[in-house]
Amino acid sequence: MTTRQPYLSARLQGFGTTIFTEMTRLAIEHDALNLGQGFPDFDGPESVKEAAIEAIRAGHNQYCRMAGIGPLVEAIAAHQRRFYDLRYDPLSEITVYSGATEAIFAVLQAICEVGDEVVLFEPYYDSYRASVSMAGATPRLVTLRPPDFSYDPAELEAAITPRTRAILLNTPHNPSGKVFGRAELEHIAALCKERGILAITDEVYEHLVYDGEHVPLATLPGMQERTIVISSAGKTFSFTGWKIGWTCAPPAISAALRCAHQFITFCTANPFQHAIAHALGLGDDFYSELVSDYRRRRDRLCAGLARAGFDVLTPAGTYFALTDIRPLGFADDVEFCRALPERVGVAAIPPSVFYEGRHEGRHLVRWAFCKSDPILDGAIERLQRLRPAGDAAR
Repeated sequence: MTTRQPYLSARLQGFGTTIFTEMTRLAIEHDALNLGQGFPDFDGPESVKEAAIEAIRAGHNQYCRMAGIGPLVEAIAAHQRRFYDLRYDPLSEITVYSGATEAIFAVLQAICEVGDEVVLFEPYYDSYRASVSMAGATPRLVTLRPPDFSYDPAELEAAITPRTRAILLNTPHNPSGKVFGRAELEHIAALCKERGILAITDEVYEHLVYDGEHVPLATLPGMQERTIVISSAGKTFSFTGWKIGWTCAPPAISAALRCAHQFITFCTANPFQHAIAHALGLGDDFYSELVSDYRRRRDRLCAGLARAGFDVLTPAGTYFALTDIRPLGFADDVEFCRALPERVGVAAIPPSVFYEGRHEGRHLVRWAFCKSDPILDGAIERLQRLRPAGDAAR
């Protein structure tokens, strides 16, 4: 029986402390190398940091336009044109938030009535489930299954009911690293149009694609007018602590989103908005080098995890890799990850917490490769201790 937490509302019962907080605490307690939470241990471009400093010195330190400063919304509109040929009006269709997580929360608060349903693909970023609940809505789950994390089209079709308000799609996908293919996106788009529902796309890893291509759902015919695009600066530019996110959506939808946003944070850190406006204008070399660098880190970690005895599910995108822990004799990801910091001095994330039914992911573990080479190499060396005695490295 689950113990009810005093003072916690019914809609938040069962959530408790996030797995990220728990694993970070264990990493600190045991001085472990942290491949758990997804933030880089290095900074982004110097010119972006200098732009933030200059904005502070120039006096951009007070409340600013609620929906985002002019230079930033214009830079976001230019980014969408440049990479995807999507046209958005900066002032009426783009809104800036304190990170993509706030954007997700604001979107669901704005569009959902109590009793509505939102389709989620599991495993899912844990904020989705909580945000749906706090909006008074109900999640309907569609499972992505390894090794390719494809979904059953019939399962998705069955998940849509007359109460469905939206499908929330994350691509590239955390934690699997899956990049949804065009055929899958066309199927999702067709369902949205046929059933008259909205699409919410979380595209924060849009520039971290190593195999295949990122196709925004909004680029498909008839989808821009019913898609709420969410993205952010943290993953692309390695400034996750600045918390700058945004949405792109038609004017009427954007007006609803702003109604929620104004009562959550109202506006977002002014000087950092100026810095990200600069960042979005960086040249093509930045983006190509970003992908090349993260592909190298991915390959480095995945090769090391394979040598340590894991079965590796090489990601097509994001900066996370999943492994199957069963070849090393383990069967439960939560037990494995809770013991790992003390056992070998490495921290990781158990992805079964991102499923409604834990059995779907309990044999998997998520590792972050947005770390410096010494951290990756040190973690790989420590993980070798998990191999049975006398088992030669492969």
